[in-house]
Amino acid sequence: MKKRMIIMLAAVALVFGALYGFQLFKASMIKQALASLRDPPQTVATTVATLTPWQSTVKAVGSVRAEAGADLALESSGTVAKINFKSGDEVREGQVLLQLRDEQEVANLVALKATADVSAIILNRDQEQLKIHAVSQATIDSDTANLKKALAQVAEQQAVVDKKTLKAPFSGRLGIRSVDLGQYVSAGTTVVTLQSLNPIFIDFYLPQQALAEVKAGQTVKATVDTYPGQAFEGTVTAISPKVDVTSRNVQLRAEFRNDDHRLTPGMFATVEVAVGTPDAFVTVPQTAIMANPYGDIVFVVEKKEGSATGLAARQVFVKTGATRGDQIAILSGIKAGDQIVAAGQMKLHNGSLVSVNNAVLPANDPAPSIVDR
Repeated sequence: MKKRMIIMLAAVALVFGALYGFQLFKASMIKQALASLRDPPQTVATTVATLTPWQSTVKAVGSVRAEAGADLALESSGTVAKINFKSGDEVREGQVLLQLRDEQEVANLVALKATADVSAIILNRDQEQLKIHAVSQATIDSDTANLKKALAQVAEQQAVVDKKTLKAPFSGRLGIRSVDLGQYVSAGTTVVTLQSLNPIFIDFYLPQQALAEVKAGQTVKATVDTYPGQAFEGTVTAISPKVDVTSRNVQLRAEFRNDDHRLTPGMFATVEVAVGTPDAFVTVPQTAIMANPYGDIVFVVEKKEGSATGLAARQVFVKTGATRGDQIAILSGIKAGDQIVAAGQMKLHNGSLVSVNNAVLPANDPAPSIVDR
C-alpha cells in the first residue's frame, strides 16, 4: 500500500512538473513572438541645434534707377554737323556731344554784335558831347536804350546758337546713339540716353507697419537675378512722407556704391532691410518642425541602452519664432547641442528606435538663392 502511494505521488509530481515546464516554454515563446513584433529601427537624418546670431529683416522687391538719368535731345531743329561721342562712352558734365549746322545763326549773331558795338560807340561819343553841352540828356537816354536793346538781341541770338549744340548735363555713361551724321533732326528728338551709375539707387515699397522699425541710414542688402549668390550692400537714404492709400505701402530709396557699374537702371532687385537689434537664437532646419494640434513638435535623438542601435527618438513640444531662409528660430523646448531629427520624422512616435543616416541632409541655409540646374 505504501509503495503504491509513493508511485502515485511521483506520477502526480511528474505531471505537474511537465505542465509547469510547458507553461515556461509557452511564456518564452510568447515573449519572443512579441519581441519580434516591435517596430524595427527607423532610418532618419539628424542635425544639431545650434545657437546662431540672428538679425531680423523685412524683404521687398524694387527697381534699380540711376542717381541722374535723361534722354538727351536738342531744343532746336537742324542737320547734324558733328558727333563727338561713341555709344557707351563715359562723358563729363559740360562735354559737347553733338553739333547742328549753325552758320546762319552765327552770322546773325555777328551782325547783332556789330550793331551793339556801334550803339556803344555812339553812347560814348554823346556822353563826351554832353560834357560841353553839345547834346541833351534825352539823347544820352536814347543812346543807352538803344545799346541795351542791341545787347538783348545779341543775348537772344546767342541762345539760339547755343541750342544748336548738345552738351552733357552731368557726368555718366551714354547709351546707344540714335542719330547719324548729316541727318535732319526735329526739336525734341532723342539723340542718346545718359545715365549716372555711381552711386545708384534702388526704389522699393514696404508695408506701412515697417515705418516703426525702418529708418534712414539702416543697412540694406540687395540681390539681382543677373548675379546669383551675390549681395550688394547699401543704406536707406529716403523714406516717402506719404503712404499710398490704395496699397497702404510706403516708398523707400536705398543708395548703393556701383564702382564697377554692374547695377544698371531698370533691373529688378530683391532687397532685405535689417530691423531691430541683433540677437542669438537656437536654430534648426524648418523641415525638423512637425505641426500638431497641440503645438509644434521636434524629435530629439537620445541614447537608449539595450536597443539594437542604441538610439531612440523623444518627442518634444517647442515654441517657434521667426524664419530666415531654410532656418527657424526655437524660443523654447530644446537647447543648443541637442541632436534632432531633420528628415524622416513622419514615421516616428515617442520612443521609436532610430538609425541615423546623414548621407542626404535637408537644406539649412539662412540666405538661400535660386540656382538654375
